[in-house]
Amino acid sequence: MASPSPLKEEKVFKDPVHKYIYVQDETVWDLINTKEFQRLRRIRQLGTCFLTFHGAEHSRFSHSLGVYEITRKIISQFERNRYEDWPKEERLLCLCAALLHDVGHGPFSHSIEKTFGTNHENWSCRIVLEEDTEVNQVLRRVAPDFPERVAGVIAKTYHKEIVVSLVSSQLDADRMDYLLRDAYFTGVNYGTFDLERILRVMRPYRGHMVVKESGMHAVEDYLMSRYQMYWQVYFHPVTRSAEVVLHKVFQRAKQLYEEGYRFRFMVSPLLRLFRQELTVADYHMLDEALMQAVLMQWTFEEDGILADLSSRFLSRNLFKYVTLERMDASLVEALRTQMQQLGVDPAYYLEIDFPSDQSYDIYRPGEQDEKLPILLLDENDNLTEISRKSEIVRSISGIQMGKYHLYYPQELLLNHSQALQPSLRKLFDLE
Repeated sequence: MASPSPLKEEKVFKDPVHKYIYVQDETVWDLINTKEFQRLRRIRQLGTCFLTFHGAEHSRFSHSLGVYEITRKIISQFERNRYEDWPKEERLLCLCAALLHDVGHGPFSHSIEKTFGTNHENWSCRIVLEEDTEVNQVLRRVAPDFPERVAGVIAKTYHKEIVVSLVSSQLDADRMDYLLRDAYFTGVNYGTFDLERILRVMRPYRGHMVVKESGMHAVEDYLMSRYQMYWQVYFHPVTRSAEVVLHKVFQRAKQLYEEGYRFRFMVSPLLRLFRQELTVADYHMLDEALMQAVLMQWTFEEDGILADLSSRFLSRNLFKYVTLERMDASLVEALRTQMQQLGVDPAYYLEIDFPSDQSYDIYRPGEQDEKLPILLLDENDNLTEISRKSEIVRSISGIQMGKYHLYYPQELLLNHSQALQPSLRKLFDLE
C-alpha cells in the first residue's frame, strides 16, 4: 500500500457543530471532491423531518464531514497517547470509511428503501467498489485492494473490530455527529452531550474500542440524549405522517408502472428503479432536487391518487393521526370497509404505524445483528458491558414508549362523519 500523502497545506471547513473540520490527507481531500460525495449536498440528512422542524435542512454532506472529523479526533488522541493497541496503519482506512459511510444514501432514503427494497449501505459499497466511480479511482491510488477494505468497514465485515467500531457501534462517530448536528438544526436540546469528555475516555484495548469506567456518566448522558432524540425528533408523529404520504406516493407510482400506466412525466433513473435495473450512474442522478421536480410534475398526472398524494406532500397537507394504545384489528377493518364504501382506497389513504426501534439500537447483548456494545474498562483492566453497571442504561433499554398511530385524511372523515359507525366517530372525536 502506498504511504498516505499529506496535503501541502491543511484544508479547513467551518462547521456549526465542530467549529472547524481539518483535512490533512490528500486522499481524503480528493474523495471530498468526487462527484459521488458532492452529490450528498443534495440529500437532506433528516429526510422528511424538515416538514416538522423547519431548520432541519442540513445535508448528508455536512454530516459525513462531521463523522470524519470525530473519527480524526479519536485517532489523533490515540496517537498522541501512543496507545499500543491502536493499529496505526489503519488510520487512513478509518478516515475514508467514516467519510464515505453514507455516500449511498438516496433521496428521502427510508421511504424509497421501504418501497423498492434498496439499502443505502449496499449502494455505498457499490459506489466504493465499482471501477467507473470517481470514489473508486481515488481509493485505488492508495492500493489496489483499498476499495475492498473500505467497503468491508462500511459493511461491518472488516476483520478488525476496532476499525469497524469507530464507524458502526453503539458509541461511534456516526451517532455522535448526527445527534449533535440534528439537535442543532432542529433547535432542540435533547441531543446535546459532552463530546469532548467521551473522546477523552475512549481507549483501544485488546482489539476493542472501550471507555474508561470513570467516563460512564458521560456515556449515560449520551445514551439518554439519543433516547430523547428518537422519541422527540426522529419518531415525531408529524414526521412519520410525511414519511407515510411519501411512501404512498412511491407505492402508487410503482403499482401504476406494473399495471402499464402511461405517465405524463417520467425520468429515466426512476424508470430503471421501477425495473430493478438501477446502475450507479443512474443512482448518482437520484437526488432530492430531481425527486421534488418529479413530485411537482406528478401533481398533474391523470391518476387522481398519484396526483393527490404528490400534492399533499409538496403542500404539507399531510395525514392526521389518532393514537391507539393497542392494535384493534376489528376497528381498523371496519374503517377500511367504510372508506371503500366512500370510494376511497384504504391502501393509499390509511396507515397503521408503530415507531419500532428500527434505528434506535437499545442494548440487547448477544442477540443477532446487535451492534458492537459499549464496554467499560475498570482499574483492574476488566471489561464489562455498560448496562451491567449502569441503572440508567438498564432503565432506558427496557422502556417501550411506542404507540400505534392511525394515519388518515382528516377532511374525508369530516365530510362523511355521519356515514361512519358510532365507534369510528368516537375514535376520531366526531361526535
